[in-house]
Amino acid sequence: MVLYQRGSEKDVLTSDDLKNALYAALDKLGTKNRVLAIPPDYTRYHSRSGELTVYAWQYYKDKLVDVLPALGTHSAMPDHEIEHMFPGVPKSLFRVHDWRNDVVTLGVVPGSFISEITDGRVTYDWPAQVNKLLTEGNHDLILSIGQVVPHEVIGMANYNKNIFVGTGGSEGINKSHFIGAVYGMERIMGRANNPVRKVLNYASEKFAKHLPILYVQTVVGRNADGNLVTRGIFIGDDEEVFELAANLSIKVNFEMVPEPLKKVVVYLDPTEFKSTWLGNKSIYRTRMALADNAELIVLAPALKEFGEDKTIDKLIRKYGYCGTPKTLEYVENNDDMKNNLGAAAHLIHGSSEGRFSVTYCPGHLTKAEIESVFFKYADLKEMMARYNPEKLKDGMNVMPDGEEIFYISNPAVGLWAHKDRFKD
Repeated sequence: MVLYQRGSEKDVLTSDDLKNALYAALDKLGTKNRVLAIPPDYTRYHSRSGELTVYAWQYYKDKLVDVLPALGTHSAMPDHEIEHMFPGVPKSLFRVHDWRNDVVTLGVVPGSFISEITDGRVTYDWPAQVNKLLTEGNHDLILSIGQVVPHEVIGMANYNKNIFVGTGGSEGINKSHFIGAVYGMERIMGRANNPVRKVLNYASEKFAKHLPILYVQTVVGRNADGNLVTRGIFIGDDEEVFELAANLSIKVNFEMVPEPLKKVVVYLDPTEFKSTWLGNKSIYRTRMALADNAELIVLAPALKEFGEDKTIDKLIRKYGYCGTPKTLEYVENNDDMKNNLGAAAHLIHGSSEGRFSVTYCPGHLTKAEIESVFFKYADLKEMMARYNPEKLKDGMNVMPDGEEIFYISNPAVGLWAHKDRFKD
């Protein structure tokens, strides 16, 4: 049931609008005594989820007893990130999700179902795992807060992904990512209905109906001046609220370019992107817009590692972004990859498959490290001087020497494609 909806391609929601929307929805629920909030972590700072979590705390006060950032495989949030994203919310309320240990399995999606929806490409069972706090915390309301936006693993981010991946376990996360990678990222991105989502919807319907989850979904895009604005908020407890947000997001966050792009420059905000695990959104979100033999340049001033998780970082360094056939060969023959399918999926997602080149300009990783994972390297200072983010605008730019580039200031807030690679 949808408790609140507002949004359009032209709408601009203020902080008061968001607060009033949340309060209007919560008023309809009646009294609650133990509330758990599940917002994203700092990598989704621009989602307005931190602000909405603050409003939830102001609404419930001491009835909001736990805040569990949906880390998935990401690192725990340090105090300064919590203070910046959730100002005023007591730090004593925050819990850290341990994706390898603190999980329970609600049920298992059968391999026969997964085989059917993936055209036989994947046949294993999938465990619907969540942080044990969701089942053992005795909450009478779970607020799942986040932004719906195109996503490489699940087509459109959020809704029950916030639960089954954001608070999920290693097996569930690994296997869900691998389903998307094997089925084909370019068949999934920008589509709300796809095999990975079907798996999660099966789990929601069969195993999670007893959980009192309310979804608070924002849609955020750029205005004509290139500034981020909130275009919509949708609050409800079932798939309909996600579909409403996804329908608006594809209008707000998706850009169909008129011609394949020959050169793209992406800037990775140093407060958000410190690893290729996150920074490769520059590859995921642009790959369907890039021409054959195109060049993608990634300006990454805070890049210091490949994976935020130590095991995943080690695997990326060992195997590199070597393309789908080679990665699948490693999965077949190497136990470390077989037991970390999420890492394997990431290597597939991050490979250009030889169709275009990827040049990383890192703030902290060395030339040898970048080239060891099969990316090209360029000096950050030199490239920042040539492609100064402060002087570029999102979209097409003509440099002083006549070079044409397509600039993206934050790959996490959009999806770009050419009609030849996005037909539906």
